[in-house]
Amino acid sequence: MRVLLVGSGGREHAMAAAIARSPLLDALFIAPGNPGTAALGTNRAVKADDVAGLIALARRERIDLVIPGPEAPLVAGIADACAQAGIACAGPTQAAAALEGSKTFTKEVCDAAGIPTARWERFDAAGPALDYVRSHGAPVVVKADGLAAGKGVVVAQSVAEAEQAITDMMTDGTLGQAGQSVVIEDCLVGDEVSLFAFCAGETAVLIGAAQDHKRIGDGDTGPNTGGMGAVSPPAGFDHAAQEAALDLLVRPMLREMVRRGTPFTGIIFAGLMLTQAGPQLIEYNVRLGDPEAQALLIRLESDLLAALAAVAKGDLTRTNIRFSNQFSISVVMAARGYPGRPVTGGIIRNITQAESVPGVRVFQAGTKLDDAGNLVATGGRVLAVCATADTLASARVRTYEGIARIDWPDGIYRHDIGQRALDALG
Repeated sequence: MRVLLVGSGGREHAMAAAIARSPLLDALFIAPGNPGTAALGTNRAVKADDVAGLIALARRERIDLVIPGPEAPLVAGIADACAQAGIACAGPTQAAAALEGSKTFTKEVCDAAGIPTARWERFDAAGPALDYVRSHGAPVVVKADGLAAGKGVVVAQSVAEAEQAITDMMTDGTLGQAGQSVVIEDCLVGDEVSLFAFCAGETAVLIGAAQDHKRIGDGDTGPNTGGMGAVSPPAGFDHAAQEAALDLLVRPMLREMVRRGTPFTGIIFAGLMLTQAGPQLIEYNVRLGDPEAQALLIRLESDLLAALAAVAKGDLTRTNIRFSNQFSISVVMAARGYPGRPVTGGIIRNITQAESVPGVRVFQAGTKLDDAGNLVATGGRVLAVCATADTLASARVRTYEGIARIDWPDGIYRHDIGQRALDALG
């Protein structure tokens, strides 16, 4: 198969590494890719949300399968454009991608399908939203209705914090069009986990689960980010619990999407909270998570490309997902200043030395090569340093040993990824 993988982040680097192992692969193209993916296939300078450019590239390179990594091209309709061009695509239609593109849409689907989720209200103007949080009290969760690159959720512990989030999004426009409408939810309490499945119509096949760490600082402090690290598998959320969560939170959604005439085909990422009353849905994403994908895919033993090809065909009857019994951890190295204004341009050295630690793999995201051939930081989340081992404690030691070998003065990272899971395991 000739494959076009869309995206440029750490998730896409990890996906490229898994796809490159497939015996089905003839050629792998990544658009736009990064220096890490360039070692696994051929990068092409087409932006991930340039649907017309991606279709032109796919035609030019005689692509058999398009695999969208991030959400932006899916919400922009790349699967629909592929269908019109007669090219297979392992992702949902634009209408089905509204599960991630609109928080309101997801909540309406949950209510119609009887899926447990937090009580919610939608607001299209700041005044009523402010009145609501002042009467409702805190804690509450303020979510931008549209796509905000992982920065559109504020877990407000006080009314003042909720007011600030509403003002930032709706009055000051810090998130652009994404924040012009907001959903305000009750705050769920428990352990948050990420559940992944391949889906086609009403069928869902479990991929696996991971536990993300959203806040920037140690001890889950500071603002939310796109994710600062992940552990797989999560403590206290075994295979049986994952399958039960699919029955409760994913398969009813698939049936509702079919009923609406917008069936979902692709990868679903259900972010859920393990509350005392049972699992409740936080949100759906319509792709693999980042950095969860990195933690998951380094444990993958089965053929990712074969599974994605089956998704594109809409037939998952023979799809078999196998992971090693090892534990994995991914820790994000971000640029100083993230998630605000990250410092860019710093040179990153010694990735090869980091990967000499047993079990360690470094996936690149916000990177490029400068004119002198140096690897430099170009964004907020820049690297994901990952490791596998037979125990979670060993995987954690290996990950941080890998980080210690990387020479990047502007890099920041959390020092406690995996500690909560270790504490839970006793």
